[in-house]
Amino acid sequence: MNNIFLNTLNGKIEKRPPVWFMRQAGRILPSYRKLKETHKFYDMMRDAELTSKVTMLPIDDLGVDAAILFSDILVIPDALGLDLVFTDNGPKFVNAIKDGIKPNLNFNPEKLEYIYNNIRQTVKDKENTPLIGFCGGPLTTFLFMFRGNQNQKSFKNAVKYFYKNRKESIKIIEQITEASIEYVENQIKNGIQCFQLFETYCGSIPYDLYTELILPYSKKILNSAKNLNCPTIFFPKDYSLGLKNVNKDLCDYVSIDWHMSLSEARRLVDSSVGVQGNMDPRIFYYEFDFIERYLESLGDFGSKNSNWIFNLGHGFLPDIDHLKVKKTVEWIKKNNWNR
Repeated sequence: MNNIFLNTLNGKIEKRPPVWFMRQAGRILPSYRKLKETHKFYDMMRDAELTSKVTMLPIDDLGVDAAILFSDILVIPDALGLDLVFTDNGPKFVNAIKDGIKPNLNFNPEKLEYIYNNIRQTVKDKENTPLIGFCGGPLTTFLFMFRGNQNQKSFKNAVKYFYKNRKESIKIIEQITEASIEYVENQIKNGIQCFQLFETYCGSIPYDLYTELILPYSKKILNSAKNLNCPTIFFPKDYSLGLKNVNKDLCDYVSIDWHMSLSEARRLVDSSVGVQGNMDPRIFYYEFDFIERYLESLGDFGSKNSNWIFNLGHGFLPDIDHLKVKKTVEWIKKNNWNR
């Protein structure tokens, strides 16, 4: 497939950066909200044709260069035996992990089969659009496994457990990693062409502690994709100075959050690794003339760094105007990046 996103991942110099957005398959799209009027989130995830349709919506509605599978990072805890429920206020686990109660986790791979069916259907429907697969990073997944109340957005109890029960916490993270590796390998075998690891809550612990205790497990998951010749992207949000530990042995690209500038991240990250990001999604609240000035400020970086994928520093916020996003994509495609 000759595609700017895949070509860039594979080291080819293109005339412009490829563009896609985290949380692009839903949230801000009127077409997605229309589907939500008659279909619940989890029902759409369980329906291959609906999953394929939602996955492809941003290709038509926004004009992005790649699709990311419509799914959720919490499918791994669900497959490990925590009963996942999606409420109107967010996800929760009926039998979430609690301090003082030994967790009983047993991986059931059959609970992920519907996702592989979804991938096959999407690959069948997507024509020439690259498909990105993903899973949650080991720390992020671990933190969510303590959420027994959908209204409790803090990870305070999970972080406390991590510090208080280090040995048991690492055992859980090992189980998450083993399940995630099988999940990633099967995503690739069923048709994804790029894999992203979402360590969204990397910053919940100090970066040096993450590097020591968690990064080896993230590396195992990412390497399971690399071993199958699938390009990898690592998103360690708020990893801060820990980015100096990112090299080609870990991933092909690293996604940068909006707390750090692209130029500073480029200095920290090994030169063999490409970068992705890092637009602050709140910039979309501005009028487009200001957005355009922001985009113009990226021109020098874009001309000097052909191994850069345009993306956000976090996912879309629900009330962002999708027309501004579409106009941004058009600007990126029409701009002369002087390469």
